[in-house]
Amino acid sequence: MLKNGYSTYNKMPEIIDKASLKTSPQSISTKVVSSTPGRLRLRVAHSHRQPEKMQRIASALSANSHINRVTTNVHHGSIVINHDGNDGSLENVLATLKDLGIVFADVTEGNTEAAAGVSSALVDLNQRVKQSTHGAFDLRILFPLGLASLSVRQLLNKGLELEVIPWYVLAWYAFDSFIKLHRTSQEQSTNE
Repeated sequence: MLKNGYSTYNKMPEIIDKASLKTSPQSISTKVVSSTPGRLRLRVAHSHRQPEKMQRIASALSANSHINRVTTNVHHGSIVINHDGNDGSLENVLATLKDLGIVFADVTEGNTEAAAGVSSALVDLNQRVKQSTHGAFDLRILFPLGLASLSVRQLLNKGLELEVIPWYVLAWYAFDSFIKLHRTSQEQSTNE
């Protein structure tokens, strides 16, 4: 069975070098989107998606004799490298990329370090709530329940008046967040 265009994992070159995950200030973080014989597609981190940087990379890659064509898309941060596909060709391309300061790491699409930190903190908080309630509740239940209780409180205190935050908006958010938060857990359990 073909894995990423190679007949076995043994023949597929190791693309992610663990030592290269330590980035220097001049390094450019990228992610390998696909690697097939004769073609390598990379995604460049958002912070390095300037036209001049990507053009510099493309120009340097085009100078390599093993590379036939390089196309870039600055908006998507995509670099497609077509090489001759001979033995050692991919290793040569990867060596050229390393010389340019390109490191292969997990490039989160559209997420900043702050967003990743907040997400990590929420996952940790959710685990703590689950542990303290012995698995009876988690944030996916408590958050919609909190919004639903606020909507009932707003309805009882203000009636059907249209105030700053009407009860029906809070009720909708409670319902919508419950559906969305539980849809993701069902999709994850189906994929596993």
